[in-house]
Amino acid sequence: MNEYSENPTSHSYFSQRLRLHFLDWGNNDSRGMLLVHGIQDHCRSWDWLAQSFRSRYHVVAPDLRGHGDSEWSKGATYSRLEYVYDLAQLVKQQELNPVTVVSHSLGGTIASIYAGLYPENIEKLIIIEGIGFYPRSDANQPAALIRDWISTNHQLAGRIPKRYVTQEDAYLRMQKTNPHLSPGQARHLTQNGSNRNEDGTYSWKFDNYTRSRTPYDVPEKDMQQLWRRIDCSVLIINSKQGYPNRIGQNGTLKYFSDVRLIEIDKAGHWTHHDQLRQVIDAVDSFLIEH
Repeated sequence: MNEYSENPTSHSYFSQRLRLHFLDWGNNDSRGMLLVHGIQDHCRSWDWLAQSFRSRYHVVAPDLRGHGDSEWSKGATYSRLEYVYDLAQLVKQQELNPVTVVSHSLGGTIASIYAGLYPENIEKLIIIEGIGFYPRSDANQPAALIRDWISTNHQLAGRIPKRYVTQEDAYLRMQKTNPHLSPGQARHLTQNGSNRNEDGTYSWKFDNYTRSRTPYDVPEKDMQQLWRRIDCSVLIINSKQGYPNRIGQNGTLKYFSDVRLIEIDKAGHWTHHDQLRQVIDAVDSFLIEH
């Protein structure tokens, strides 16, 4: 049996001709656990949670396309379906199914779509602050939707990635963005989430085009049908001080056949950073119970 690793190994796989990166924590003979991060985040944001489950699971944490150490898309193709395709490719190539998925933010939405497409591949699904349905005033105005998308991409084309003189400056920015983080957490996320530029400055690893929201994506009614197809147990963890319009809010629980919702206090959107111990205990109890 392969021993689990205290430190993960770095690997690549190909999806739609992109070289995508993932971390593997070893223990390959155990059941798979896939950790899916959110928008403008990276796989190393799961390091603390992975440490708690690497002895029991074969833990794999990918960098989504355009994030971390994965390649950036050409043509700014960062819709939810591209991300879902990448997950499907990783699960298939690494033979992870049936897999337990722990996901955050956009990763939660992606994971829920995948679970609805391939319910036979999912053993358990945990969604932390997953992005739900945002009300859109222009939903029935195709011209406005498409013009806004074109305008956004024009702006992004001229946007220069933020450069920090030192990594310490980037670290201070990380702390300011999420004051719940401990100094150690903020430093770890900064070191693993930034690159040094040729001129010696530092920039975040994610592609600015990940900010572009496609005018058409998986329709709300289709998402609801996909959620109804999920036949595994689902745990949704939201923060009381988190973002609005999360999965589990706005009546969305009714679309899951076997679901439990937990709300954690004194935490922002990154619940698994802000209240790490509570999240680990909740996930652990859920997995043991089921």
